[in-house]
Amino acid sequence: MQLLTEIEQRVVSALQVDGRAGPGRIAEVLDLSPRTVTRVIARLAADGRLKVVCVPNPAHGLRGALLLRVKVLRGRTPVIADALAKRDDVLFVDILAGGEEISAVAFGGLDGRLVHDALPSTSAVTELRAHSILHVFSDATWWRTGLLTGVEVAALTPPPPGDDVTLDELDRRLLERLAIDARLGPGELAAEAPESTVRRRLDRLTASGRIRTYANIDVTALGLTVDANVWMTVPPGRLDDVGRVLARHPMVHGTLATTGVTNLMAAVWCRDLADLYTFVTGLDVPSAEVTVVARAVKRVGDQGHRIFDCTIQASAE
Repeated sequence: MQLLTEIEQRVVSALQVDGRAGPGRIAEVLDLSPRTVTRVIARLAADGRLKVVCVPNPAHGLRGALLLRVKVLRGRTPVIADALAKRDDVLFVDILAGGEEISAVAFGGLDGRLVHDALPSTSAVTELRAHSILHVFSDATWWRTGLLTGVEVAALTPPPPGDDVTLDELDRRLLERLAIDARLGPGELAAEAPESTVRRRLDRLTASGRIRTYANIDVTALGLTVDANVWMTVPPGRLDDVGRVLARHPMVHGTLATTGVTNLMAAVWCRDLADLYTFVTGLDVPSAEVTVVARAVKRVGDQGHRIFDCTIQASAE
């Protein structure tokens, strides 16, 4: 994988702050030409290294979400992982190193039927552990490359959201389209309603914090070759403090408090295994299990067109 140039990395970093920022605004903040910014975004999107999508805010309906660990007979893992990835109510699917375990995040309402009804070969599943997600300290939208200055980040950061809004059918359709490509403008979304109406709705959704973007970049192009999950057991009285500290760590791209013996999970990106070792040995927790992701089967933005319907249904249950 060819590493991104410095300019490409800075443009991606700007999209991490605001995925809907226009080329002119990014160019002004980063002291580049709008043409350069436009070309970088188009090139990275065309070769699949960058996808900017709209993702739900945990505060807006991720109640009941589950963190799944599925152990599978050797040789059957790809089939099970693909079956999970096809489900609209499953956000993430990773095959862990060793090839006999799958990690996934799914919306609420899943129970034993996930194995009996959804997976093609239940005899291949040797163990299913479903941990309820109690709190999201951070998710992938929080992660930053760290390449922008504080002044640049501040200039690109959207205003804080105001009061939440109740979604109607048009709002949901717009969010479903933005879940596939968050950079679509009112003109490109005009098939859903008159352009003036779409523009007003986008402004309303943005002001309420419903349009929450994620710049999904192939991190190997940033030199990050190791994706790992660290499953920790933390005393309940320290769980909130440890979770908040990890959420701010520059290597962490997701931190979840869960039920179960391991009650805190951190997803980390590292340059190599030596970096992962440094991260793990710096943890002040009683115990930790480390698993390395061998293959990311599904991430937010893949098959994202039903994601907001799923969050609505989950929060309504």
